[in-house]
Amino acid sequence: MIDVLWLGLLGIRTRASRAVLSALGIAIGIATMTVVTGIPASSEAHLMRELSALGTNMLKVSATPDREPPARLPEESVGMVARIGPVSLVSAVADTHSVVRRSDRIEPRDGSGLTVLAGRLDLLPAINARIRHGSWLTAATSEFPAVVLGSVAAARLGIPGLYPGGPGPQVMIRDRWFTVVGILAAVPLLPEIDRSVLVGWPAARAELGFDGRPTTLYVQSAEPSIEAVRSVLPETVNPETPADVLVSRPSDALAAKRATESTFSSLFLALAAVALVVGGIGVANTMVISVLERRSEIGLRRALGASRGQIRGQFLTESIMLSALGGVLGTLLGLAATVAYVTYHGWPLVLPAAAILAGLGGAVAIGVVAGVYPSMRAARLSPTEALAGPA
Repeated sequence: MIDVLWLGLLGIRTRASRAVLSALGIAIGIATMTVVTGIPASSEAHLMRELSALGTNMLKVSATPDREPPARLPEESVGMVARIGPVSLVSAVADTHSVVRRSDRIEPRDGSGLTVLAGRLDLLPAINARIRHGSWLTAATSEFPAVVLGSVAAARLGIPGLYPGGPGPQVMIRDRWFTVVGILAAVPLLPEIDRSVLVGWPAARAELGFDGRPTTLYVQSAEPSIEAVRSVLPETVNPETPADVLVSRPSDALAAKRATESTFSSLFLALAAVALVVGGIGVANTMVISVLERRSEIGLRRALGASRGQIRGQFLTESIMLSALGGVLGTLLGLAATVAYVTYHGWPLVLPAAAILAGLGGAVAIGVVAGVYPSMRAARLSPTEALAGPA
């Protein structure tokens, strides 16, 4: 066995430049395959980490739109949802149907496309939001005319930030001045929060005629139980008319985006397969030429007693070793490129072992296929025919 391997390496060692060029086609295919599996896998791990932080376990419950009369959620729905076993957090907002203005000199109906929402004190953890400036509503400030602005609302109202120690800017809602106490950072999965002006639940009742019935519930639960929770929410929120309850998952759009990206990954994998086939043709061509150039060597070995099987094994081993060399080189190049790209973007490094092993196995398989014909051709040469040289 060792002798066969040594003989298989003989042609590679004596024709190193040609061997490297032949292996390069295999290397490019394997490197491409490694990159197009490693980078998407690392990107997916990064996306999943971000989605988990944003709320893949979040469900949004609202009244079904376009109903006459308009459907509404019961006032006690928050407490009812909180009793569901897997639910860890539930909070709510309610549309007050009010207009917010930067000053009393602006047209009363010009609300800049913003929504005034009553918000519960436990809203931020339920929607995975954070404060960028100032503070969130407290038990005290929620009783008074105070608001927290979404990121888009702050930009449209011309309030880029809050300055400690100074008087807070004010906005007008229904001819009543409200003091801005905080500004939220962007909430990527919930753009409606970015475009909102949030008022405390008690203050909305006292100042804006709010009746206490929520418009939207945000529910978080254990991720393995998310579908089970989703199935029971309509009956839990509104037992009398569950058809009036709409349950959606904000992260579904991003999951669809991920599926689209995987289509492009499949395309690149197909290109990598083409590169492997081209590399295999190159290896086969090299082996055929090697047989023609080494007829004297084949004839001498046959005259000294080498069997057809030994000659066939020598050239088949050389073909496999040549392809394996390209596979190893391509894997190293692909890994280096993947590590560099992932490190640059700050993503977690994920290297699919199955894809790497499949690439190396594919390289060996190509070596076998590419070496079958040249090895059989070499084995068919008789000693006298081989020693006579090319016709």
